[in-house]
Amino acid sequence: MESGAGKHWTEEEVKALLSVWSEKNIRKQLHGTLRNKGIFIYIAKRLQELGVCRDWKQCRAKYKNLKYEYRTVKYAHNSGDVTKTMKFFHDLDAILRYEPVTQLAAEENGRCSATETQLNTSATTDSTQ
Repeated sequence: MESGAGKHWTEEEVKALLSVWSEKNIRKQLHGTLRNKGIFIYIAKRLQELGVCRDWKQCRAKYKNLKYEYRTVKYAHNSGDVTKTMKFFHDLDAILRYEPVTQLAAEENGRCSATETQLNTSATTDSTQ
């Protein structure tokens, strides 16, 4: 499966990216890492083993776009708009559901500090999807 720089990602290529991205060690390395070029070089090599020829920049761009689109749909669902959807939403939900997010927590002296918590998914949120 050859893919050039300007080509759109095929469904098979996205599925391969999601399969690599869903691995626990990859998810852990991607979370909270600002300089992640090395991780995406590794992901591109793994994709090559699966027959997907994409460079690390393409992998990072697709990762960011999928994550953005997922969060947009997730926010719409949480706001009651279940009409907004995307092709790989359930796959991404499985990958991103328990990703730690930074949340402000009040300290005893009245100031706020950033703490990591996990996203909570309630039965009501799941039933609206």
